[in-house]
Amino acid sequence: MEQKEKSRQKKHVTMRIVLCALILLIGWVSMKVLAGLKQPPSETKIEKQTINVIAMTVEAQDYPIVISGYGEVKALTVVTLSSEVSGRIKKTHPSLRAGNIIPTGEIMFQIDPADYEAGLQEAQAGVSQWENTVARLEKQLAIDTQRLKTLERNAQLAKNEFERTKRLYETNRVGTRSGVDQAERAYNSTSDQADQMGQAVSLYPLQIRETESRLLSAKARLTIAETNLSRCTVKAPFDARVKSVALETGQFVSPGQNLLTLADDTVLEIQVPLDSKNARKWLQFEIPDTHQPYTAWFAKLTPVPCSIRWTEDKAGARWTGTLNRVVKFDEQTRTLIVAIRIPATSAMETNGRTLPLVEGMFCLIDIPGHTLQHVFRLPRHTVSFENEIYLVNDDNMLKTVAVSVERIQGEHVFVSKGLHKGDRVILTRLINPLENSLLKIIDPATVKEPTL
Repeated sequence: MEQKEKSRQKKHVTMRIVLCALILLIGWVSMKVLAGLKQPPSETKIEKQTINVIAMTVEAQDYPIVISGYGEVKALTVVTLSSEVSGRIKKTHPSLRAGNIIPTGEIMFQIDPADYEAGLQEAQAGVSQWENTVARLEKQLAIDTQRLKTLERNAQLAKNEFERTKRLYETNRVGTRSGVDQAERAYNSTSDQADQMGQAVSLYPLQIRETESRLLSAKARLTIAETNLSRCTVKAPFDARVKSVALETGQFVSPGQNLLTLADDTVLEIQVPLDSKNARKWLQFEIPDTHQPYTAWFAKLTPVPCSIRWTEDKAGARWTGTLNRVVKFDEQTRTLIVAIRIPATSAMETNGRTLPLVEGMFCLIDIPGHTLQHVFRLPRHTVSFENEIYLVNDDNMLKTVAVSVERIQGEHVFVSKGLHKGDRVILTRLINPLENSLLKIIDPATVKEPTL
C-alpha cells in the first residue's frame, strides 16, 4: 500500500512539472509572435529650439544724472504776530479770516488808542516843560553874565574909592576914620555881590546840562508814547495770506499774546531730504572762494533748475524751482536736506490744466546732478540681481555677460563696464535661459509684450 501511495505522488509531481513547462513554452511563443508584429518607429531629425527675443544695439553716451526726492511746499516767510500793547480790540479788517489775502499796508486790527493818546499828550507836555526850562536858564545865564560884569566894575570902583580914602586919611590926615571904614564896607559889599553873581553864573551850565538830561528823558518817554500809540494799529507787513486768526472785536489782548499767523506766498520753498551717498556723489557744489573765511559747512550749491510735480497729479503741470542751499545734515536718517526755491510767478504757471503750486502740496522733485561720461543706458529689467545681462553674439546665440552698474535711475540703469559699442542686448525678459541658446531676433512692433 505504501508503495502504491508513493508511486501516485511521484506521478502527480511529474504532471505539475510538465504542465508548468508547457505554460512557459506557450508564453514564450506568444511573446515572439507579438514582438514580430511590432513595427520599429521611424527616425526623426532633432532640431535645436530657438528663442524669439527683442534686442537693441547699444552705444556709450554721456547722460546727466537726476536725483529725485520728495518734500512739502512751504511759504518761505511765515510770521506770527502778537500784541505789543494791552487793550481792547476796537476794529478788525473785514477779510481777516483764514485763507484770505490782505494787501500790504492795510490795517488788520486796531486796539483802542484812548489811553495811549492821553499818554502821548502827557509826554508832549513834559517835553515842552523841560524845553522851556532850558530856554529860561539859558536866558537867565545871559542876563546874569551881563550883571556880573556890572557888579565886577562896581567892586573895582569901590576898591579904588576905599584905597583913595584910606591913603588920604593915613598920609594927609584928610577925612575921618569912620569915612575910611564906610568906604571899606562899601567895597566889601560890592565884592560880595560880584562873587555871588559869579558863583551863580558858573552854576548855570551845570543846571542847563541837568535840565537837558531831563529833557532827553522826557523825549524818550515821548518816543515810547508815540511808539505805543502806533502799535495800537497793526498793518499787513506784506501781501499776507492769513493762516490762522485768534482775535475778535471787543477782545482784550495783552503784550506777547499770539493773534495772527501770516504767510508770504511770493516765494515758496521745498526742503528735500536726499540720501547722503547720492548727494555726495551727484550734487553739484560750487568751488569755494579762497578769499572768504573757511567754515566747517557745505559749499554753495550750483543753482540749477529743478522739476517739480505734485504727487497727486504727476501727469499734470510741472513747475520749475531753483536749487538754493543745504539746510542741514540729519544725523539720524543720514540724509542731506536741501532747499528748492520757487517764485510765485512760476508756481502759478498751470495753463489751466491743474491747480497752482501752493503751500501744503507734497511733491516729487528732480534735481539735475553731475553728468555720467561714456556709459550705456539700459532698461532696468535687462540687468539681473547678479549684475548680469544677456547678449546676442555674432552667431545669434545667447551669451551671459557680467557688467558694472554705475547707477539705477527710475526705469533705467547706467552700465560703465562689461559692454562695448555695437553689442546687442536682449530686451526680452528671460527666465534661466541656457547659455548658447539659439536666438531669433524679432521686430518689437510685431508683439505686444516681450515673450520667451
